[in-house]
Amino acid sequence: MGAVHRRISLERFLRHHGFVAGLVLVSALTVLDGAETTVRWGRWLKGHGGPEILVWVIFFFSGLALDGRSLTRGFLDLRALAGAWSVIFVFAPLWAFVLTLWPMPTGLVVGLFLVACMPTTLSSGVVMTAAAGGNVATALLITMTTNAAAVAATPLLLEWLMGMAVDNVTVLLDKAALMGSLALLVVLPLALGLAMRRPWAALCRRIPCPSPASVNTVLVIAIVWIAVCESRTTIVHGLAGMPRVMALAVIFHGGLLALAFGVAWALGLSMGRREPVLFMGAQKTLPLAVLIQTAVFPQYGDALVFCVSHHLLHLIMDGWVLSLWNGARRRTLQEGERFHEDSRVG
Repeated sequence: MGAVHRRISLERFLRHHGFVAGLVLVSALTVLDGAETTVRWGRWLKGHGGPEILVWVIFFFSGLALDGRSLTRGFLDLRALAGAWSVIFVFAPLWAFVLTLWPMPTGLVVGLFLVACMPTTLSSGVVMTAAAGGNVATALLITMTTNAAAVAATPLLLEWLMGMAVDNVTVLLDKAALMGSLALLVVLPLALGLAMRRPWAALCRRIPCPSPASVNTVLVIAIVWIAVCESRTTIVHGLAGMPRVMALAVIFHGGLLALAFGVAWALGLSMGRREPVLFMGAQKTLPLAVLIQTAVFPQYGDALVFCVSHHLLHLIMDGWVLSLWNGARRRTLQEGERFHEDSRVG
């Protein structure tokens, strides 16, 4: 009986915290691998297209998880869609630039800019939107459209931010090559995944299949492991700066949450329509940031540290916001029910 209880507890823990625990575990073990026994394998994978293959598969499975009919319904709320887009591609880069007015190391600037220019997350934002009682169709559409638009938007925004912070960062960014790479690694697998939804569902009815979300959890952890292996030396030398990295990540994401809430309020979005703007607008995808860091900015290992730290912290912060949000939502609904009861009594 005790063994069954422990197994159930472990399964529950992995289901709710497996991703965060996995990221922390592989990062810590890689940093502690002084003999570089496993690190050399990660570097070999980095040199043989490992990150690119993993990102392609991640977006393919993300396409399998998307519901085409829900995407169509998402167009019914264009104001929420526009609000999330403005937070992701306008306010996030501007807020990142404002933060770089304070002196910080070059690698930290690169990491902050990488995160700021990313589209929204592939799954966690949708899950939190649903848990908060928000419109899941709108959240799915925000995921699909922003990740597709990132093919052009991310290189352009990165170039603009690097140019604005020219005193801090010097890099030659090949926009055309980066756009072509992102098109092959994001749009193509997403489209193929959407096209393969029915055959995949038919296959899963005949044989047991892993869920796309579970596969992507493992693949994201794998791509982070490869990136940490590649930048291990720089990361080890920069561990003393972790408090500053974490503080910047909290300030950036906290400001983005406030901006997202302000946009939803300014647009007059009601309950159920605000949630996609808040959770989808403020969250940033990790695989794409890690891919660009390893491909374009491999010399800035602390940029990778910021990307991973930000992702961990913003999931924790959003979980806390979700708890507060649901508490406020329950109180609002209870007050509404009491008002109607009082009206009937009167």
